[in-house]
Amino acid sequence: MTNPMRTPVVEKVVVHMGVGESGQHLVNAEEILRKITGQEVVRCHAKRTLPGFSIKKNEPIGCKVTLRGPRAQDFLEIALGIMEKTLYRTQFDSLGNVSFGIEEHTDFPGMKYDPNIGVFGMDVTVVIKRPGERVCKRRIAARKTPTGHRVTVDDAIAFLNESYGVEVM
Repeated sequence: MTNPMRTPVVEKVVVHMGVGESGQHLVNAEEILRKITGQEVVRCHAKRTLPGFSIKKNEPIGCKVTLRGPRAQDFLEIALGIMEKTLYRTQFDSLGNVSFGIEEHTDFPGMKYDPNIGVFGMDVTVVIKRPGERVCKRRIAARKTPTGHRVTVDDAIAFLNESYGVEVM
C-alpha cells in the first residue's frame, strides 16, 4: 500500500495564448479559448514597452485560463491526445512541471477553421504537486517543503506515464 500523501496530482493547468496585439485579434483569441476550455478568460498585459514590436506597457497582448479539478483533467486528456501522448524530457522543469505547445486550435474537437479568424496556437502548462504542498503557501505557520516531498522530473514523468499513458523521449 502506498502513502496517499506521496502520490502526485495535477494541481492546475494553465492555457495561454500570446497574440502580441490588442484589438479584434485578441478578442478572437479569447473567444476561441473560451470555447475550448468552457471557462472565463483573463487578459494578459505587456510588462514593458517594446517599440520594435509596437507594444506599449500595460497594453493587453494575450489571454489565459487556469483550470483546476475535473476540468483540468478533461482538458489535459484532450491536449495530450493532440500531442499524441508524446513529450520530451526538456519540456519538464526542475520542479516537475511540464509545458508544451499546441500549434493550431483547430486540432481540438468541435473547432473548425474560419478564414475570418485565422489559426491560433497556445501554450499549456501543467503544475504537478503532492498533497501537503500548501504548507509553504499558507499564512500562519508556513514552512518550507521538505526536499523529499518535492516533485522531481522523474516523479512527474512516472505520474504522467501511469495516469495518462504519456511517453517521454
